[in-house]
Amino acid sequence: MTRLIVVTGSGRGLGFSIAERLAAGGDRIVIAEKNADIAERAAATLRERGFEATAIITDIADKDSVAALADAVRELGGADGLVNNAALADGVGGDTFWDLEEDFFQRVMTVNAFGTWLVSKYLYPQLAQKQTAAIVNVASDAALYGSPRLVHYVSSKGAVLAMTRTMARDAGAAGVRVNAVSPGLTRVEATESVPASRYRLYEETRVLERDQVPEDISGVVQFLLSDAAAYITGQNIIVDGGFVMGH
Repeated sequence: MTRLIVVTGSGRGLGFSIAERLAAGGDRIVIAEKNADIAERAAATLRERGFEATAIITDIADKDSVAALADAVRELGGADGLVNNAALADGVGGDTFWDLEEDFFQRVMTVNAFGTWLVSKYLYPQLAQKQTAAIVNVASDAALYGSPRLVHYVSSKGAVLAMTRTMARDAGAAGVRVNAVSPGLTRVEATESVPASRYRLYEETRVLERDQVPEDISGVVQFLLSDAAAYITGQNIIVDGGFVMGH
């Protein structure tokens, strides 16, 4: 039976790579993306390749928008899986924690932490009705390394890692698995503004001596959603070429 997988923030970059990988594996995809043009373009690209994809415009930090997403997904047959990928990664390598503006911190936390919880909350009733449902939260190795001048993002992704464990315990009785994947610095549109010094840090510290690309993560997400990971829940898989291994 073909699964229906919701991937947030999947109009481009890492999210699209995940959606593309899942679609190629036979899944129907919901592109849950805030930008309408980007969402429609991504869904059209997948359909042109013979895959099933539906774009649903979604602001993950807005309750009404997420509720509408849940209603639309239910009409499509209900979600079998959810990938919480959408996030803000602004201000990398910018302000120290004492210089960061309050509204900036709050905005990133609202999208990355609150938004991840909100989408999971509204889609959970559908997931709980399925036999082998799973949620994958996209966190970050920055939360484990403690990246400097990034307290807002690090805090939000640390929250995602923590909530993954509690979500897994809450959802276990229904057989819904909840895991996280923590990518390293990956070359996508969202990281184009990352300072060169941050890229050099990864290049000099990680074990695998090549740039990280979205495909390094999408395969792990596919695994965590699959029956091959049927007895894995509450876990975090770090995918960063060994960057945080020694920290």
